Amino acid sequence: MKKKKRKVRSTYEKALRINLDAAPYGTFAEIGAGQEVANWFFRASATAGTVAKAISAYDMTVSDAIYGKAHRYVSRQRVSAMLEYEYDLLLERLAGGRGDKTTFFSFCNTVRARGYKDDAECHGWLGVRLQLKPQEEPCQILIHVRLLDQENVDQMEALGRVGVNLLHAAFYHRDTLKVFADSLVDGLNEGRVEVDMLKFSGKGFEMIDNRLCHLQLVQSGLTDAAMFLPNGEVVQPAEVLYKKPIILLRGSFDPVTNLHLDMIRQTRGEFKKHLTQEQNEDTIELCEISMNNLLRGGAVDHLAFLDRADALQALGKTVLISRCPEFHRIATYLSMNTTSPIGIVLSIGLLNELFKEKWSKNLAGGILESFGRLFKNELSLYVYPWLNRSTNELVTAENFKVAQHLEQLYAYFRANNKIHPIQCSDFDLLKYTGRDVQKMIEAGDDKWKTLVPEQAQ
Repeated sequence: MKKKKRKVRSTYEKALRINLDAAPYGTFAEIGAGQEVANWFFRASATAGTVAKAISAYDMTVSDAIYGKAHRYVSRQRVSAMLEYEYDLLLERLAGGRGDKTTFFSFCNTVRARGYKDDAECHGWLGVRLQLKPQEEPCQILIHVRLLDQENVDQMEALGRVGVNLLHAAFYHRDTLKVFADSLVDGLNEGRVEVDMLKFSGKGFEMIDNRLCHLQLVQSGLTDAAMFLPNGEVVQPAEVLYKKPIILLRGSFDPVTNLHLDMIRQTRGEFKKHLTQEQNEDTIELCEISMNNLLRGGAVDHLAFLDRADALQALGKTVLISRCPEFHRIATYLSMNTTSPIGIVLSIGLLNELFKEKWSKNLAGGILESFGRLFKNELSLYVYPWLNRSTNELVTAENFKVAQHLEQLYAYFRANNKIHPIQCSDFDLLKYTGRDVQKMIEAGDDKWKTLVPEQAQ
């Protein structure tokens, strides 16, 4: 049976629908890119049915006087303070007169759009604090967006649409995560914005796992990657990775094994030799799960994702979920968020794949362009050995063989410290692959328990 296609309303239609809804009533507070969201509600008819107040505390001193001092004005902390202040003030003034029939809300954003002769990152935090039913405690939805247009006027227009989309989704699509996420970019062509964080909290959202929200953002193509910490807290990647050295291990982690932990541990020792003392203390270790590792029968296996995420988090690991199968794409993504060194941990098998030209056939410059993108910034590969179980030969980055016409390229990378060999602490780890461990689990062979860390079992 063919799935029914979702009807996409225009931004004007969404604003009008909210204006005509008797229940929602609230405040708009916007900093940094004009009254672009509130403006849509003033353009539509029946504005008095929705807007109690619209404010732009643009001046920093004025903003501090209302919401308190902030270390960073375009931040999660600032938008959260705005949401709380405006919501509480709204209730204080209006709850007594209309609280029994109104679902109050505050909508806030703090945004850095393109300035005059400015080429810095343009992004913003948007959020809504709202009641799902009259007189209930509020819940809250936060998103982080990157504005990708080059002109200020285009960024502001995109911001306005995203804000209306967020409010409309909060009122009418909060029970269907995929529709909620997909609708955030209604009315915008691909490549104009990126949404890399979505978080639900508060009354009515207690059962939502925000890790699945991040998975949905990646699955819907709203961002290339999303992140959450060992405690399960979803975060905007730039918040965590800004100027930090990064060690990244790519894998399916199905299951997480002692081999994975040894790969990270051995890389850590080598990687930190090339860092300053301050960088050593700030290094972030990421375990990345690619979307193609979660597909089963053409659909994403959410349970498998949560199982792997739980195991990695139990081991204290920060998890990155991405849709970047090519190494140069994940390298570009990480380099967007940090200027510090990046070390990608990989096996001999993946190193072999990197030198297969089929992966760069869509690049005009072929394999040279692929490696040029990969090593463009301060990035190196750390290669873990592999045991050939047929010959018992140990293959390392030092004796690894590439195709004859690529030998000088490989030698160049080795000579310039772009590819580092790392050691294996226990050669018994090399005797079993993740697939072998899976087969043991399926067969009821308890040997798998010796190959998987206890916290991940």
